[in-house]
Amino acid sequence: MTLVTPGTGGRAGARQAGGGAPAPARPGRSRLRRVPWRAYLYLLPALAVVAVLLLVPLGQAVQISLYRWDGLSPSTWAGFGDYLDLGRDPVLRSGFLHALVLIGFYAVIPVGVALVLAGAMTRAARLRGATVLRVLLFLPQVVATVVVATAWTAVYAPDGVLNSVLDAVGLHAVTRPWLGDFSTALPAVGLIGSWLELGLCLVLFLAGIGQIPRELYEAAKVDGAGAVREFFAVTLPGLRGQIAVALTLTVIAALKAFDLVYVATRGGPGNATAVPSYEIYDRAFNTGQVGDACALGVVMTLLILGVTVLIARLQPKEDDRA
Repeated sequence: MTLVTPGTGGRAGARQAGGGAPAPARPGRSRLRRVPWRAYLYLLPALAVVAVLLLVPLGQAVQISLYRWDGLSPSTWAGFGDYLDLGRDPVLRSGFLHALVLIGFYAVIPVGVALVLAGAMTRAARLRGATVLRVLLFLPQVVATVVVATAWTAVYAPDGVLNSVLDAVGLHAVTRPWLGDFSTALPAVGLIGSWLELGLCLVLFLAGIGQIPRELYEAAKVDGAGAVREFFAVTLPGLRGQIAVALTLTVIAALKAFDLVYVATRGGPGNATAVPSYEIYDRAFNTGQVGDACALGVVMTLLILGVTVLIARLQPKEDDRA
């Protein structure tokens, strides 16, 4: 006979009736109810800091976005006019397209390459020099983006290292000012982003592979799985959580890329590398369109929140991990 005890639910009660160990209480609502209200007082200092440094400025940005204001003279009420202007601005539409291209360079390429490298480095764990390779790949994460942009600007210069190498191997016809050419400026900036994010993705995936039970790899070997089949059957499903985290971080980095674009190209040539985050700065501090800049900032905040929620759905649930 199946016994159902109050508060534990049918499944837990059935397990107890079957003679097994008592099912642990589910974390969640019942546990939160037992937390005394005084405990939430400890959160007040952190909430105060968040409110002063984040919520108040965000609220002011929303308020300013409803006005036409150049930053100096009195403002005039515009309602949602600034938001409607954003949709009619061809420069801004091209900026969002450039941001999509940068997502490919900042997120898709680093995640794909890091997965391949992580799988290869896991099978060659005793490969000499693997630790040095990990450090070199992660090094861009600890260097300021301004320094990285300055260094790569020198590499891409007409008399820089890249063109010198192409000249040396007989490819003089390919040489060009990479950051000054309309057709190559955006991919050149994107490749810098790929180089920046690759180390972060690789470190995340190597840490995730370390949490996958070794028994799964041994079982795959017993079944005769090769390297490719083992990767798709064991490694890739075990890295769903790390892939979601890597995509979240890299996509956000692509959408808010400003310092790299500002130092390397300042949005040029023309508007070839202008992205929304650079447009926010340019309109607020160069062209006196503070209302438009705040409206664009609010739109970007909502866009990043939406993308983060969508990517978070890729993360495995607690039931999947059990």
